[in-house]
Amino acid sequence: MNSPLSAIASHSSSLKVIHFVTGGFTGSTKVAIELIRAAKQNPALSSMLVLRKKSSTDMAQVQQLQRDGIALKLVAGWSHAATIIELIRICKEYQPDILVTHGFSEHLWGRYAGLLARVPHLIHVEHNSRERYTPLRLLQARWLAQHTDNIIGCSEGVRQRLLELQFPPEKISAINNGIDLTPYTATHPLPLEERIPGIVMPARFAKQKDHETLIRAIALLREKNIFPSVFFAGAGSKRHIARAQKLVDELQLNAQIHFAGHCGNLPFILMRHQICVLSTRYEGMPLALAEGMASGCAVVGSAVTGVKEMIHHGKDGLLVKPQCAHAMADALEIVLTNSSYAQILATQGRERALAEFSLARMAQTYEQVFFSLQSSKKIAHSEQLILEN
Repeated sequence: MNSPLSAIASHSSSLKVIHFVTGGFTGSTKVAIELIRAAKQNPALSSMLVLRKKSSTDMAQVQQLQRDGIALKLVAGWSHAATIIELIRICKEYQPDILVTHGFSEHLWGRYAGLLARVPHLIHVEHNSRERYTPLRLLQARWLAQHTDNIIGCSEGVRQRLLELQFPPEKISAINNGIDLTPYTATHPLPLEERIPGIVMPARFAKQKDHETLIRAIALLREKNIFPSVFFAGAGSKRHIARAQKLVDELQLNAQIHFAGHCGNLPFILMRHQICVLSTRYEGMPLALAEGMASGCAVVGSAVTGVKEMIHHGKDGLLVKPQCAHAMADALEIVLTNSSYAQILATQGRERALAEFSLARMAQTYEQVFFSLQSSKKIAHSEQLILEN
């Protein structure tokens, strides 16, 4: 039986694209996966996914993607050299027209491999407004930018950050992240009054996310005799999970706060709760918040780059000062006690998500970038033939 790689490689007339991203199943991984799913609907595109294996890589999710018909390869993540060598081999076998490298630091090792494998076009996608650029890695990224066709920020805030980092401005653009809206439009959302009067925070446990501020806010609400349930939907770092659980124990909030781990039925959970919260230290453009808005929840988010572009404060959600439990508690008190206002926020948030945060819009814009690179290559080839004749 032919492997998914050999089968997809046989479509020589299609534009072939590799998406290279972390195997940690973060937001950047989800974006890459959704772009590949969307590309399956376009016969002019053939895509595959290459994941950089990590200790946290969920092999059950990898196997499910393969069962879903996604051409997928894992490369070693234990050393940068091993990552680059294995990705070079895959590129030489698959011979992509475009290599899309998602996120830090994968966009460094991915582009080194792409250059060495002579991939015609390289794209760097930045998924966060704050990355761990040391002076050396920033120097590498700037050098690689000279050999990169497009540098894409996942939001306008990230695009601005790329400009601040002094990457070539003529190569930088923004394409907003998008989500598959199908689970949220298959049925009409319940009004908030018919939902569980509780909070969902759909976010992995990591240094970037700020579960602790939400936990402390729940303790402050208890002092006002407000006792919402909280559902933490997300896996992640065992160390950060343990830290959050310890704080819940110390504040005696075990009856209210629940750790659910990875939830494959997140749309179902969101559409049955009143409030979606994203308490965070920094973002690119969080998919979880888009899902909360699409589900018809009233949303509350930390006022950081990436979140500020998604929420019009007081109109379709509430923004709060980052890492401030009192500000978070005040916002939650508003949406928990003022049902009519919470419903207005929820309704307008859902309308905005359906209009602006769709996977279809994101995929279409990326595909326009891909095919523009193919067109520019054909024009350059035609011009070369004219000069030769």
